[in-house]
Amino acid sequence: MAIGVLWALVVIWVPQQLDLPFLPPPVALPVAFLAPGFVLAAMIGRLAQRRFFDTEIIDGQVFAPGSGAATDQKVLTNTVEQLVLALVTWPFVAMSLGGAAVIVLGLSFALMRGLFWVGYHMSPPLRGVGFAGTFYPTVLSGFWALVAWFV
Repeated sequence: MAIGVLWALVVIWVPQQLDLPFLPPPVALPVAFLAPGFVLAAMIGRLAQRRFFDTEIIDGQVFAPGSGAATDQKVLTNTVEQLVLALVTWPFVAMSLGGAAVIVLGLSFALMRGLFWVGYHMSPPLRGVGFAGTFYPTVLSGFWALVAWFV
């Protein structure tokens, strides 16, 4: 959790310190969601590939508990939840902190979701860092943007 909070502070603070040009939200937001979209597509593709090559699940059956496919489904579900949170938060962040901030958030999201995915299969601590590394930057950037809006 602490690593996730530290990561969030770096991801939000660094673009503010670099004095990057203010990109308007209509330009920055599609770019910001591009990397997370590719990660989401990879997760969907991996589940489709698992189904295609397994006769027991090819017709849409539920994945066996504890299987790699069940884990991938959990990762996909959580990633969609995180993306919905980003979809309702990042536009305000882009308006308040600038487009560069959400582009960095998008790249960070993709990186940390990859860590979450690998970590879910390998090691719970890696999963935790990946989760926190996507959740906390989105939430903290929303609060940061809210403060910046009123200051």
